Amino acid sequence: MPRRRIGFWYRFAAVLCKPLLVPLFKRDWRGMENIPVDGGFITAVNHNSHVDPFAYAHFQYNTGRVPRFLAKSGLFKKGFIGAAMRGTGQIPVYRESTDALSAFRAAVDAVERGECVVFYPEGTITRDPDGWPMTAKTGAARVALQTKCPVIPVAQWGANELLPPYSKKAYVLPRKTHHVLAGPPVDLSRFYDKDMSAEVLKEATEVIMAAVTRLLEDIRGEKAPETPYDPRRERIEQRHKTQAQTHEKAEQEEEQGT
Repeated sequence: MPRRRIGFWYRFAAVLCKPLLVPLFKRDWRGMENIPVDGGFITAVNHNSHVDPFAYAHFQYNTGRVPRFLAKSGLFKKGFIGAAMRGTGQIPVYRESTDALSAFRAAVDAVERGECVVFYPEGTITRDPDGWPMTAKTGAARVALQTKCPVIPVAQWGANELLPPYSKKAYVLPRKTHHVLAGPPVDLSRFYDKDMSAEVLKEATEVIMAAVTRLLEDIRGEKAPETPYDPRRERIEQRHKTQAQTHEKAEQEEEQGT
């Protein structure tokens, strides 16, 4: 299938965004040769700043395969933002769906039409203290195994230096470098003949994220932690710690009262 025509809305978005992005970032973009020329595929990208979707979209746009991001379905309903989301072909995610795969039905349809669909598998900006990719959700793996499309791992770094995770303060100077490294497709073929169980999806997701993390190690020139940061585990440990402190405080108060 040939590359999709970029269209008015994407060109309009490029006209608006490129003049802002070019002075903000120097570019170190590698691996464009790994972006498929034809056919549907997924890119799995790490997420470390509120700015990086725009910076990554610039990279992807320049490959000639425009990105279709997943976004909350509510953004598509009203006003200029809704018109822009629909016009640029972004993918609505129906969070109210009770079926995990049908929540990504539009992404599956887009891949089968020959589109490039961008997944942030972590689901949100990483909470790893050092900015490494954290444990991921299984949406990208679900769509990949459903469609058997190529999954291109992509690591990026630099937007987080302009606008750190969960921060409102930008650091414009000195000018930052946006590093992007796209790798070869992740081999998921060993999962194709298996039932799409929770364990299979988890393992496939870990394979995808390991590839993304290796690319980020290349960009940063250092090793990632052996075990990815897990927000759920962190919340459980914090809750246990709080419960232990509360129990200890109650015991101390009881001893003081006797």
